[in-house]
Amino acid sequence: MPRRAARLGVTILACSCAAVIVPAAALASELIGRDATNVRLQVDATGRALVTFRSAGSTRSVVAWGAINARDPSRTKPQVAFSLSLGGGIGPNVCGTYKGPPLAWHVAACTTPDGTHWAVQEWQRALPNYGASASGDRAASELRLSHWSGPLPVLEISTDWSYRRFHHLYGRLTYRGKPVFGFRSTRYGVPLDSYGRNVYVDTFGGYGAGWKRVNSFLATTPAARSATASTRTAAPAPARGPATGPR
Repeated sequence: MPRRAARLGVTILACSCAAVIVPAAALASELIGRDATNVRLQVDATGRALVTFRSAGSTRSVVAWGAINARDPSRTKPQVAFSLSLGGGIGPNVCGTYKGPPLAWHVAACTTPDGTHWAVQEWQRALPNYGASASGDRAASELRLSHWSGPLPVLEISTDWSYRRFHHLYGRLTYRGKPVFGFRSTRYGVPLDSYGRNVYVDTFGGYGAGWKRVNSFLATTPAARSATASTRTAAPAPARGPATGPR
């Protein structure tokens, strides 16, 4: 699924600190490139998508097919995933004007005659926590492809106080009214299966100039909740894309 609720269809400004909370990759998006430019999306009548772009000085193309929406957590079936082929082509493009909900980090999007939506989005998913400097793949903007129909995931965030003096964020990530969670992870919250999802909290000005990653949290069962406390504050931030869309 794509990302929405403003960075999954949801942008959050929390406390006196400008922050945005974002679920990891719209629930079923697929990484197809990094630091891409000149991105073009086409889809043929058989449901095969062609994404062409430039990266690292070269023109690249990826053909993707075979995935739509995200599956409810299951111990017996893996999460849906695209089949990918580097290079190659597809039939005539039938994907027209995008008619879905607004998307954050929108690069390209379109809607096919069957009413399903395709989108390419780009964001820095792998930034290190606590405002640490990033390089290489950790700093790269990931190019991700999604294919979905129906509603997008919903990220709900609330705020209160921890120990009466720390800003505290907590919330819930759901898809079609059901919690989003995986079954295996490391003790540091890194998912070890295809269902696990992280939620990222970024702040503007909390770790120096600009947007920086505060922390990452694992969505857990049964309520897919995540929380953090912070003492950092910042001046109002310029707009930053929300968390929205199919993964």
